[in-house]
Amino acid sequence: MKSNTIITIGRQYGSGGRAVGVRLAEELGIPFYDEDLLKHAAKDSGLCEEILQSYDEKPRSFLYSIAMDPFGYAFGGLNAASTLDQKAYSATFDTINRLAEQGSCVIVGRCADYVLREKDNVLRIFLYAPMERRIETVMERDELKESDAKQRILRTDRGRAAYYEFYTTQKWGAAGSYDLCIDTSVFGEEGTVKLLRHIVETDFNK
Repeated sequence: MKSNTIITIGRQYGSGGRAVGVRLAEELGIPFYDEDLLKHAAKDSGLCEEILQSYDEKPRSFLYSIAMDPFGYAFGGLNAASTLDQKAYSATFDTINRLAEQGSCVIVGRCADYVLREKDNVLRIFLYAPMERRIETVMERDELKESDAKQRILRTDRGRAAYYEFYTTQKWGAAGSYDLCIDTSVFGEEGTVKLLRHIVETDFNK
């Protein structure tokens, strides 16, 4: 593996993206960043972690801004909300760049593939799976009935797509936005990790 290799993972909800990322990072012996990336962003920017969480892979959360600061919103209008939105966006993206400079790692979501698009040491992955398989996964993992699992999948994927497409010039989940797209239902978690590890350890060339 190259001395500084970054693997970014975009993923459909229920496709096993986080589990694959965790296992891949463990096997490669490199850091893994998902929700905990927000802790780093909060420390770097001085913003409250709860605020960053409210914007995490969600597009322009104006209602949250109003709830947090109704007087500021009243005097500032939409600009007050959009300023907080922009700060959260910038803090997350700056942190992704900083973590990538520190060394090899796996980063899940948060437009990391786009943020690091100018770097040639980044492998940009998108993981997906058929809806039926994802419903089964979410039902078992989150202890939900079928209809609730499907709604959670649709809602989460809509949010991720809207966030990605708002802040980038690319289509979320489209093959052209990534180096490799993998159906995890074909390879399974273990097979997907094995495939990605092989690609990384053979010093992929883009």
